[in-house]
Amino acid sequence: MALELVQERLAACVNIVPMVTSFYWWEDAVQTDDESLLIVKTTVQKFDALMQYVLENHEYELPEIIGLPISSAYPDYVNWVKAETSKS
Repeated sequence: MALELVQERLAACVNIVPMVTSFYWWEDAVQTDDESLLIVKTTVQKFDALMQYVLENHEYELPEIIGLPISSAYPDYVNWVKAETSKS
């Protein structure tokens, strides 16, 4: 999915953090799973389309999709993300 998000210009960059252990409630019981965490760099304008893509293509019934505000960032990097996600 990471490569597809970049190829579709929904993200400028995706990092894969492998083997993250998750503990969570599911069906009234605590579950434990090893998962991969994707860190996706995109824009506010692309977030809804990115979320829809993940919902349609992820194997989980309830994938974790969270957008975090950026309080500060290197301006050239922000401009690069905007430029790469605005191309068709």
